[in-house]
Amino acid sequence: MTILIISVITMLVSLFVSWRLKSKFKEYSQIGLKSGISGKEVAEQMLKDHQIYDVRIISVDGQLTDHYNPADRTVNLSYDVYHGRNAAAVAVSAHECGHAVQHATAYSMLGLRSKMVPIQNISAKVLNIVMMVMMFGGFMLHGSGMFNTVLPIIVACNLVITLFALVTLPVEFDASNRALAWIDRRNVVTSQEHEMAKDALNWAALTYVVAALGSLAQLLYYVSLLLGRRDD
Repeated sequence: MTILIISVITMLVSLFVSWRLKSKFKEYSQIGLKSGISGKEVAEQMLKDHQIYDVRIISVDGQLTDHYNPADRTVNLSYDVYHGRNAAAVAVSAHECGHAVQHATAYSMLGLRSKMVPIQNISAKVLNIVMMVMMFGGFMLHGSGMFNTVLPIIVACNLVITLFALVTLPVEFDASNRALAWIDRRNVVTSQEHEMAKDALNWAALTYVVAALGSLAQLLYYVSLLLGRRDD
């Protein structure tokens, strides 16, 4: 019941933050920039200013699907961001280029996060399998010695997922800080447009904060179960 409550609370908070993020981006996307610069042009200029010439800028499908891929060195911008000429588009484009700058300057936390990706993916798959087994026929495990065997695996997987979520936080906040600093230096936006860009990035960052707190709460719950059973 405890883990169910944690999951529901995390889901509700996550849904609220996601809704606010989308509403903010929709609001700011309807206000054109005085400079008239597009998300693509922002990305091109920011990469050029940081002397990064081996990163491609690509338009991808979907909404808020923007991301930087260090494997093939591409800044992937959703259609609305790629073509958008508003504070939201500028904020997202500059943020993703912030990750490209991190990569080019060997930002340690991005390097750590990249190294953790394979381990995190394996942990997530193992955890899903264990949870599926428990859900569809393993309820009896709670009262058996087998659950004591499975529990450390659950804790280990949750530990990796939580560490990954926590390492992601400085990576995302740093990319936003780089983006806003560059926007200021370049005078891409007015002071009012800057506040809109900053607000949009803050709501985007909150999605990662919620995910990290949810992962941490689940980890602590399973750790308490493991310690409790050892004391029995």
